[in-house]
Amino acid sequence: MSVRRGEVYFANLDPVRGREQSGLRPVVVLSVNEINRMPLVVTVVVGTKGANVARDFDTNVRVSPAESGLPLETVFLGFQVRSIDKDRLEVRPAGCLSEETLARVEDAVRKCLGL
Repeated sequence: MSVRRGEVYFANLDPVRGREQSGLRPVVVLSVNEINRMPLVVTVVVGTKGANVARDFDTNVRVSPAESGLPLETVFLGFQVRSIDKDRLEVRPAGCLSEETLARVEDAVRKCLGL
């Protein structure tokens, strides 16, 4: 499976524990393409429906359907970074973020990790 940085997929994140995002969720691939080409895990940022997030924080990135290729407004949660097996991803990406929007996601993750 060919996965590229910035692509948006739906991923089955079950099973989970505690406050982790669960079920079929949109994710954006954050790991670099050199890693994505290897038979390793990919690192993603998990998204949720925009309607679920009433207030915007600098650790989240709100993305319109036109920007993401997803059917609904999505908020990518910079504090929900996961490394997952590619088998969790649907076969085809739902869309791809622009470099500008991906940079906003990177900034949100850096903020959460203190980088």
